[in-house]
Amino acid sequence: MKLSVSKEDMMSGLQAVQSVVSSRPARPILSNILVRAGDGVIELTGTDLDVSAVCRISGNIGEDGAITLPSKKFFGIIRELQVGEIRISVGEDHMCAIQCGNSFFKLKGLPAEEFPLPEGLQDAVQLQLPQQTYRDMIRKTQYAISSDESRYVLNGIFHSISEGKLTMVATDGRRMAMVDHEIEDGSDIQTEAIVPTKAILELGRLLNTSGDVGISLTETHIGYEMSGEGQNEVRILAKLVDGKYPNYRQVIPKQVKHRITLLREEFMYALRRAEIMASDKANSVKMTFSDNLLTITANTPDVGEVRETLAIKFSEDEISVAFNPAYLIDPLKIIDDDEVYLELLDQLSPGVLKINGPFLYVIMPMRVN
Repeated sequence: MKLSVSKEDMMSGLQAVQSVVSSRPARPILSNILVRAGDGVIELTGTDLDVSAVCRISGNIGEDGAITLPSKKFFGIIRELQVGEIRISVGEDHMCAIQCGNSFFKLKGLPAEEFPLPEGLQDAVQLQLPQQTYRDMIRKTQYAISSDESRYVLNGIFHSISEGKLTMVATDGRRMAMVDHEIEDGSDIQTEAIVPTKAILELGRLLNTSGDVGISLTETHIGYEMSGEGQNEVRILAKLVDGKYPNYRQVIPKQVKHRITLLREEFMYALRRAEIMASDKANSVKMTFSDNLLTITANTPDVGEVRETLAIKFSEDEISVAFNPAYLIDPLKIIDDDEVYLELLDQLSPGVLKINGPFLYVIMPMRVN
């Protein structure tokens, strides 16, 4: 194999694939990146067997071929090279020569034949979304994904496609984020899937603000194809989380007694200040809604306390409720709306945060002292 490629293109390709490579792989080949040259295209592939990433970049190919190279070393070499044309050639014993300017490296690889290539997706359900839309849906839900591996079905974002609508949900049992989007030509699609956390994190990093993402979904895998102006062609393939997602609609309160309009930024910064004095053990702030006033308090014995007051429109019976402040701040950080709406029934029932759009956030209350 012989090829030449600009440092910028090679770096862009490696950045798209190297993060899926496992730091502690089950087999040595899985710590490598597959480099293939042929048909006028250079293709880079990384995998940990659960998630695979493939990126195609342009370059000049003198001789077709393939080699796998250690991910960390290869990425480190390319990153530190001077800007310019990189020449790569593979000789005997899978020794790869890398040259750019006055720099020359030799890096030992492994045969490409041993590399586990991503499987194709047969008889997949197909849909297409703007990358910006799907990226925003991920941003509005991914912070609520559970990291508890014993509850593995919560280790991802649940996708439900039904009646021409894509619904995405994430929960860790203490809070839940849900977002909807109407999809074109999707009225005949009805399917469900749990996309694992690692794939979600990769997509959040790779999705662009322009172009489309093609989604292919089978019973066991999900595939993504991303391309757009000024963007390399990137494919992600992931194994779906195997299991039944809990009935998330059961946790959405059916009754609402209070619906309070809040200025998002003002509310968020007040919570951030109150969080400083929240007890590490209880980790809660108390919110009291009274006559046109919201009072946020937190205290830690032997440390101190805080009180924040916000002017609001509220003329109903006084109600106090306590929440984990971090769980309220998380959605407020990613919402763009100026106003949010907090719906409450009583101090023991879940609170619901909404906006003027297809987004809903449920948060479980904490004990009020």
